[in-house]
Amino acid sequence: MRILITGGAGYIGSHAVKLFLARGHDVWVYDNLGLGHRAAVPADRLIVADLAELPRLDHALVTHRIEAVVHYAAFSLVGESVKQPAKYYQNNLVNTLNLMDALRRHGVKRFVFSSTCATYGVPEKVPITEDEKQRPINPYGNTKLAVEHALADYAAAYGWGYAALRYFNAAGAAPDGQIGEDHDPESHLIPIVLQAILGLRPEVEVFGSDYPTPDGTCIRDYIHVDDLAEAHLLALEKLGPGTQLKLNLGTGRGYSVREVIDTAEAVTGKLAPVKEGPRRPGDPPGLVAAAEKGQQELGWKPRFTDLRSIVETAWNWHRRHPKGYDD
Repeated sequence: MRILITGGAGYIGSHAVKLFLARGHDVWVYDNLGLGHRAAVPADRLIVADLAELPRLDHALVTHRIEAVVHYAAFSLVGESVKQPAKYYQNNLVNTLNLMDALRRHGVKRFVFSSTCATYGVPEKVPITEDEKQRPINPYGNTKLAVEHALADYAAAYGWGYAALRYFNAAGAAPDGQIGEDHDPESHLIPIVLQAILGLRPEVEVFGSDYPTPDGTCIRDYIHVDDLAEAHLLALEKLGPGTQLKLNLGTGRGYSVREVIDTAEAVTGKLAPVKEGPRRPGDPPGLVAAAEKGQQELGWKPRFTDLRSIVETAWNWHRRHPKGYDD
């Protein structure tokens, strides 16, 4: 297929680009490089532009005869979304609607959307099934859910086939060490722990140690970034007119903050400096996917099923590239 990947120079998007190209697809990356990295994708496949630049978006769709879009371009910091909701609604919602309208103009009807478990808010039960009520508790989750609603309406009115993939905590790096995770600021736990071990930050702050969990720290479901890319490709290949896929992507296994720290120490053979702090507002005690439906619908099975194997790929990247793509 001829595929446009928006936000394709970012963390998850770049791993998708790598996989899609390896599988023989004609892939084009559309990224403004505000958060993405030029070095993360092939230079001859990169279109440096913003989704607000509608003429350039139209040109990309027509010139490369795009047949399908995988949409990763979004801001994703929960705390920032609370402080700057306008930024999130403009980029995550308005720019996505710009993209969808451009696709409608050019007859592109296959769309895979990078959604999030944040649309569930604080779940009533864990593991979280796709039938759980979607009640976001922050602007980030609200913008993602608004796009899900828009996609359902577009599918009904215009015959689109789409997938809204609600994934949990993306983690890890390409096993060959070519690409990996590089955010500024970094907000994901595994790279934060590895950076502390490398001496690139003074400590790992544990936000809350009194949750109703076995060790008192939050529990999350970590899914390897390559497994996410594989699921996006399988979803894309499954889409037909009117197809609506709303699926969780996770492993179905949760790990606590302390377990992540312990695993990173075991993988690296080094201790991580740790500081305990208060809970962060809005952090649920546990977020774990009920992952069976996604695996059944897509014929997808994660390759990285345990935390250690995920951390090993992350360590392979971070120890070779302690400054990320600046190295």
